[in-house]
Amino acid sequence: MATRLLIESTSTSTSNSNISHSLRDLLIEFGDLARFSGQFVVRFWRRPFEGRELLRQMDEVGSKSFILTSITGLAIGVVLAMQSRGTLIRFGAEAVLPSMLALSVVKEIGPVFTSLVLAGRLGAGIGAEIGSMRVTEQIDALEVAALKPFHFLVITRVLACMIMFPILTLWTDAIALLGGYMESYLASGMDYRIFLSTAFESLRFSDVLVDTLKTSFFGFIVGIVSCFLGFNVRGGTREVGTAAMRAVVGSSLFILLSDVIIVRISMLLFGDM
Repeated sequence: MATRLLIESTSTSTSNSNISHSLRDLLIEFGDLARFSGQFVVRFWRRPFEGRELLRQMDEVGSKSFILTSITGLAIGVVLAMQSRGTLIRFGAEAVLPSMLALSVVKEIGPVFTSLVLAGRLGAGIGAEIGSMRVTEQIDALEVAALKPFHFLVITRVLACMIMFPILTLWTDAIALLGGYMESYLASGMDYRIFLSTAFESLRFSDVLVDTLKTSFFGFIVGIVSCFLGFNVRGGTREVGTAAMRAVVGSSLFILLSDVIIVRISMLLFGDM
């Protein structure tokens, strides 16, 4: 009996120790990420300004994501219109479908879905690319040559994400509304002029501005988290794959958590949005 109690006590203490170590490691990593973000803010204003690489990264983030975001937007618009129509018909409110669709897409569904989709595509790519450069010592070679790899690899990618996320979000919103109109036309023959006037009469400029620009912060999250994990890879190809996976998961979680905070702040500043 005493031996059993001793084993259970040892097992409990070991489990508590593992939890405390994991929590400590997590807090340390958060601190390292905050320090890495601080380096971005400080070095952003310093030379060299890698304009050509920034344009290349904007092309990588933006134009090569148009098809993906177009499909995402079309699916959002069509599915949301189909799902909402039946519910609105029950209450005799089918006429407000365009307005509900526009508010839902522009204020929340469009920005968050677009950012999550881009986090899946870009997070893994950035994390794996920079991680591969780290394990093959390309970053070390750039540092030895005094070429400032942080500017070339990190600042350009983070800025590209911050610039292109709002643009891609507007594109996704437009395609989603187009998909909603297509569904409405096929289901009830709604005229496009009625759809557009109803959709935009309840939207305010602050709705479009705030909820679109917040994706710039989501872009910062995706860029900085992915670059941080790739920049700090240690080991081999297995660790590169782990960094890419963690970049996607971490970026997605931070996007969802920050969205709650941003929406709450927006409600305090602009009232009931």
